[in-house]
Amino acid sequence: MTITAAIVLFAVIWFMVLFVTLPVRLRTQGDVGEIVPGTPASAPADFKPRRTAKIVTLWAVAIWIVLGSVIQWGPYSIADLQGLNKLTMIPAPGDKDE
Repeated sequence: MTITAAIVLFAVIWFMVLFVTLPVRLRTQGDVGEIVPGTPASAPADFKPRRTAKIVTLWAVAIWIVLGSVIQWGPYSIADLQGLNKLTMIPAPGDKDE
């Protein structure tokens, strides 16, 4: 796996973990009963982005190490995961074989 592939893999994992983590233990302003004027009742009441980023990064690093190890040294490679090696090209109507 190249360094670019490793960085892209980490970024994808990080954002996936972020979107899974955001609704966990969410307390909305409607739940608390203190709705700030100009915001919807579903807005978070006490969002802590620094804490969320730390938790997401810790989980993403752990998942990235596991997936990176499986891709690098395990039974699967990037070519196996993409499935591109199983595709066949079907000529478009009107194309001539040379």
